[in-house]
Amino acid sequence: MSATEGRQEDDFAGLLNREILHSERRRVLSLAGIFTVILCVMIAVLTLAPDYVRAIFHGNVTVRLPLIVFLPLIAYELAVAGAFTLLARTGRSFPRVGRFGNALIETSFPTLLIFVLSRDYVDPPIAFNSWPALLYFLFIVLSTLRLNFVLSVFTGAVAAIESFALAQVMLHLAWRADDLYRTVGYHLTRALVLFAAGLVAGMVGLTIRRHFARALAAASARDRVTNLFGQHVSPSVVDRLLSMGGAELSEMRRVCVMFVDIRGFTAAARERSPADVVTRLDDAFAILVEIVDRHHGVVNKFLGDGFLAMFGAPIDDPAAAVNAIAAGRAMLHAMADANRGHAWPIRIGIGIHIGEAVTGTVGSPRRKEYTVIGDTVNLASRLESLNKEVGSQFLVSDAVHDAARDAIGDAEPLGPVAVRGYDKPVSVWRLA
Repeated sequence: MSATEGRQEDDFAGLLNREILHSERRRVLSLAGIFTVILCVMIAVLTLAPDYVRAIFHGNVTVRLPLIVFLPLIAYELAVAGAFTLLARTGRSFPRVGRFGNALIETSFPTLLIFVLSRDYVDPPIAFNSWPALLYFLFIVLSTLRLNFVLSVFTGAVAAIESFALAQVMLHLAWRADDLYRTVGYHLTRALVLFAAGLVAGMVGLTIRRHFARALAAASARDRVTNLFGQHVSPSVVDRLLSMGGAELSEMRRVCVMFVDIRGFTAAARERSPADVVTRLDDAFAILVEIVDRHHGVVNKFLGDGFLAMFGAPIDDPAAAVNAIAAGRAMLHAMADANRGHAWPIRIGIGIHIGEAVTGTVGSPRRKEYTVIGDTVNLASRLESLNKEVGSQFLVSDAVHDAARDAIGDAEPLGPVAVRGYDKPVSVWRLA
């Protein structure tokens, strides 16, 4: 495994761990909320219907009992939620033994409640068939949010074992008894149902975890593509790159490079507010970038008041030159339409060249981007700048003219032209 792949694995594991911690936090907060509601209902019943309570329970049940039983559990769940939040923020995971310990503590709460009720307040068979016994299923169902099959099965096993063991101690179970609620078969069946519920919850949690993993993997892959190919990558290009597995290896390929620049933008911006400058630039780029997308190009990077676009990289395109010329003409028409009646008209310059170039990812270990390097890029940039000298808006090289001869239409040859940085004149064509 390469260093890059190792970092990607670590990033994915970190994202999945954070999702698990958030899911666990939702689980414990749900439990805290449910027990708060139960506590409030019990206090209301004890306060408003004391005669009804005395008719059910043997002892003197006061508001103090639910407060003593439920408040510590609510406080515990809130504390665990705080721990999950802290771990998520610091990028750490909850210790495995801690997760099992938490499951044991939570699932033991119904056992404690049934024990207290059957010892002091109601007949034991009634306690085992009252609503506190149903709390086992609450913990088992919410264990799906642990996103861990083993933990859900463990929760079901704890509920089954504790329920059956407590029944054996409090009810003195027998295989045959006058009372159905004191038979081994009755409570063993209940225990098996609890364990089966844990198995089902585990499978549900495992399914949710797999969906989480697939979604995170897709999002992570999409983010890597976006980071490599710039802040703007059209959805169609991203999908094609994902299906290809990206293009991270350096290679020499034939690529059509386009430079676009807004003429006189810096000077005009001095007379306007920063907000107006950014808004005008965003409006112009929204039009231009959409046209590049529509013609199967990729905006590789923004360069102040201009940008570099590629056709034929990172995805091969036999019609790269044709698409680049069509995109350039569409840009000129679109900006002319957008300028009508606008207080700040914009004039753009375009330069295109096609040829061999080195393509690949460059940068530091923490930040890389896909780029094109070579004389093809330099000449495209020089052609865009040459627009200022010859009074044009759209210049292409002789190589582009040859590559798109059948689709290029009207073009004015400027002949060999001296280009800054080149010893020999370069054949240039003016399209607008």
